[in-house]
Amino acid sequence: MSESIYTFCENCRDEVKYVMKEEKMVGTIKGVQYEYVGRQAYCADCGAPVFLPELNDANLEALYEVYRETNGIISFDKVREIPKKYAIGKRPLSLLLGWGELTFSRYCDGDVPSKQYSDILERIYEDPHAYLELLEKNQTNLKSVSAYEKSRQAVEKLLACPKSEGSKINLVIDYLLAECEDITPLSLQKALYYVQGFFYAFFQRFLFEEDCEAWAHGPVYREIYFRFRDYRFDPIKRYKDVDHSAFTAAELCILDNVIKSLCCYSGKVLEQFTHEEAPWLVTRGDIPPGEPSEKIIEKGLIGSYFAMVKEKYGMVNPSDIKIYAQRMFDAI
Repeated sequence: MSESIYTFCENCRDEVKYVMKEEKMVGTIKGVQYEYVGRQAYCADCGAPVFLPELNDANLEALYEVYRETNGIISFDKVREIPKKYAIGKRPLSLLLGWGELTFSRYCDGDVPSKQYSDILERIYEDPHAYLELLEKNQTNLKSVSAYEKSRQAVEKLLACPKSEGSKINLVIDYLLAECEDITPLSLQKALYYVQGFFYAFFQRFLFEEDCEAWAHGPVYREIYFRFRDYRFDPIKRYKDVDHSAFTAAELCILDNVIKSLCCYSGKVLEQFTHEEAPWLVTRGDIPPGEPSEKIIEKGLIGSYFAMVKEKYGMVNPSDIKIYAQRMFDAI
């Protein structure tokens, strides 16, 4: 269903439902104008704009993200990812970098780092070797040996076990990018989720081992998000060819039918599909709409839901995925 809830409309002078739309907006930072994609709420009755404080915050974050990209400043998402990637707290990381104890915490809260500090953060985000060098050089800055040891183990694991370019999820991504006409990062995330779910429904096993998380815009595979995030709302560059021999007949059948039946819809429509499905809803729980979340959608939830879908709609073979897709589209 379309996103709607009650709020006050000054034009109607009443509590009304509102709908949100994505729009191009212009904001000014340090005397310079920047164009960005934001969201505006409108009264569902009269169509007049309505005010939502949380929407202002989200639009401001989108504006500053464009400012970061334009000026070569590390993204907010990457900043927040660094402590998780290297298993270190915000304050210990700030001390490790030789900064004030709360400096990095401020960046995690949304403050924009200087270009000098941004370049340091970008380097350690992109290169575990650079982080390891920093950890060894400045380990005495940390207040506990356990903080050093925990972070050391995390970075060693990253260096010892890099993700294989030939892993199944990467092969699936290659296939989707070769066979789909236009696929945005948002569409790609949803396609991966549906491939995983329907493959389990028909063959009782999962196609790839990676977990997805219940983000505000639906199921998201974190590492894949960061890989393609710079495309934003644009289609990802299409691959010219792909090795079909990397897949079994069963895998190709699911891939082709997800492409035919689901990838014909936009990423925003597929997002609405997932917002009506139990795996995302159960995992989100009481988290308010639009709020970030890092909760992993358990594979068991995905498997049981899509097994139920297969039974409910009497699916005999993967070509019947189109029945579910049409029912979901009709419902929204």
